[in-house]
Amino acid sequence: MPPGAPLHLDPGLQPERTVLSWGRTMLLFALAGAVFLRWVPYYGVWTVALTAGCAVVAGTIYLTQRRRYAKQSHGIAEEQVEADVPAVLGTTLATLCLGLMGLLAVLS
Repeated sequence: MPPGAPLHLDPGLQPERTVLSWGRTMLLFALAGAVFLRWVPYYGVWTVALTAGCAVVAGTIYLTQRRRYAKQSHGIAEEQVEADVPAVLGTTLATLCLGLMGLLAVLS
């Protein structure tokens, strides 16, 4: 395959929709982190930790987008697409941890 050639022939296939979905998830984590900064005067250092956690999750999603897209595109070409279970579980775990940190911020 020549450099710059598309990895598959249909630009509306699953990899593009998945990239858009992860992009929305990344945007929401970044937005939530920005909202947490507004609460610093009321809840203190916990909100800074929440903001940092959101930034780490959003940054991780951003840094793994190309790998995820290439893996899915090659999976389409080979007709063997597998779900990215570690990414989904990692994002779920991060959401749960951020929620617990938010509860600790409110209760302390």
